Amino acid sequence: YPSLVIPPVDYGQLQSAAQDACVRAGLQVVDRFVTKVIELFQTFNVRFGVMTVGPTGGGKTSCMKMLQSAMSELHSQGTDDPRFQPVNTYVFNPKCITMGELYGEFNALTQEWTDGIASTMIRTAVGLTTENDEYQWVVFDGPVDALWIENMNTVLDDNMTLCLANGERIKLNAKMHMLFEVQDLAVASPATVSRCGMVYLPPENLGWRPCVTSWTERNLFPAHGLESQPLTQELVAFLLSLFDATIDKGLAFVRSASRELVPTVDSQLVDSLGAFFDSLLPQAGLDLSKPADELKPAVAAMYTFSYIWSIGG
Repeated sequence: YPSLVIPPVDYGQLQSAAQDACVRAGLQVVDRFVTKVIELFQTFNVRFGVMTVGPTGGGKTSCMKMLQSAMSELHSQGTDDPRFQPVNTYVFNPKCITMGELYGEFNALTQEWTDGIASTMIRTAVGLTTENDEYQWVVFDGPVDALWIENMNTVLDDNMTLCLANGERIKLNAKMHMLFEVQDLAVASPATVSRCGMVYLPPENLGWRPCVTSWTERNLFPAHGLESQPLTQELVAFLLSLFDATIDKGLAFVRSASRELVPTVDSQLVDSLGAFFDSLLPQAGLDLSKPADELKPAVAAMYTFSYIWSIGG
């Protein structure tokens, strides 16, 4: 329909709530991340099952938590939109347990049925939807496996029914959603993928700078949750200048290598640098009453040591 004009949808209320949720959580307000929060909300409105796809550090869990916080906050403010309700989540890793522990199984000797984690959580969530209007999200936080995901096909299609090996049928409803946090869809079948909505969160959307800014605000300055400030504002500005001058070059060098013994992502290496720096601060015993110029060499030395053993490690 070339001449059809699609009317724009105003998500200003949700966008503001998502930005406020990021601030409350100590995260940086990045426009592309807030856009992904809105995309996840849009996908939930049209799909029962949703997959957030992307490697570690892309913000999949934070995206879900920020949407959960934003929707709950809008409901508490008395918004008229019925789509904004409090959200309860049930999170587990389906890959770290057996199929029997996930969905339930019969004992081979006694023929006694033992419920699984997923079936128990889903049954609990279904029971809660009859008591109030709150949303129930069951979150599968782990790799997609061809074995366990195929059992979810009847849940993800229009039947919305979980079929167990003991003959029980658990009927789900529109107040529930299935969220899968996965790195890729390499082993997912077309039948599963076609039943789910997709939200892709690549780490490039965030980069490493928001992570570093949140880390400095949380652990160095102003560090409201700590009894004392480990660094002054001037020293933190100096530290951030070291990050800006060296991180991109170091990450480019690491990525130019033919292979890594242990595959990493950029945000993981930068987080490791911060952890190294945090561990060195108490041993340094910096006297913050001294001029900042006298302390900068010590900060630079700690940063260099942390840089070598994290980015170069």
